[in-house]
Amino acid sequence: MKQVEHGDRPSMGLLNLNEGDHKYQLTRHAPSEALRPFVKHYWIVSWDLTGLEPYPQHVVPNPCVNLVVERNNTFFFGPSGRKFSYLVSGKGRVFGVKFNPGGFYPFLRIPVSSLYGQPMNVSNILDVTAESLEDRLLGAGDDADKTSYIDQLLCAHLPAEDAQARMVNDIVQQIEQNREMLRVDDLSSYWNMHTRKLQRLFNQYVGIGPKTVIKLYRLQNAAEWMDRGLHCDLIKLSQDLGYHDQSHFIRDFKSIIGSTPEEYLHSRHPNGEGRGLIN
Repeated sequence: MKQVEHGDRPSMGLLNLNEGDHKYQLTRHAPSEALRPFVKHYWIVSWDLTGLEPYPQHVVPNPCVNLVVERNNTFFFGPSGRKFSYLVSGKGRVFGVKFNPGGFYPFLRIPVSSLYGQPMNVSNILDVTAESLEDRLLGAGDDADKTSYIDQLLCAHLPAEDAQARMVNDIVQQIEQNREMLRVDDLSSYWNMHTRKLQRLFNQYVGIGPKTVIKLYRLQNAAEWMDRGLHCDLIKLSQDLGYHDQSHFIRDFKSIIGSTPEEYLHSRHPNGEGRGLIN
């Protein structure tokens, strides 16, 4: 089993990651070679807050399908368009499979948008019940054995590689890494693809539209920078993210994060830390 290197420890959408580090343990593990065109990584979260206050972990979703294995709550979950929260309490463990953007469609063979707000039973795709998967992956045992088991389970249903899925993954990577990609028109021009075709492709392979994917990454960047105290001037932050209209930035931020940028910044740094955080 190869554990995924953290590098600069990207949050993967976990807000206020430094505080979360003290509440739970998160590891990521690479899939087998055969699955890498489809699966980004496996992730395992474990915690023991027995006798301690529960901790609400807020997450900005990525444009990926996840198989989440949790006691009495095991499903395939499609991408979401806004922040969600998970209450970490007591003692527990969750095992997850994070598919590449576009990587779940070859298993599903119907538009991934059908999963929006509609989790899918694992037995629809895999020859296993949720209960048996929970028993196998959430009990005691070595993480290497667990990832090897899920490798075998997914490889038993391995689809043919899909050139369209590979292209969608490349497009999403470009959105994530290139901050010049601010509008759907920018993507259409770069990929020489009509906007409507791009939207149909994302509907089929990703599950949410390209405009939403752009917003998720940009606003996730904004929230992470505020978490770390790297941006004191919200006007400059909005401009750095490509927003020329402050009200547009505020509206988008609230639609994804659930609060205005100023409210979010105050919640992370209520005393301003002597840095003049709001300008």
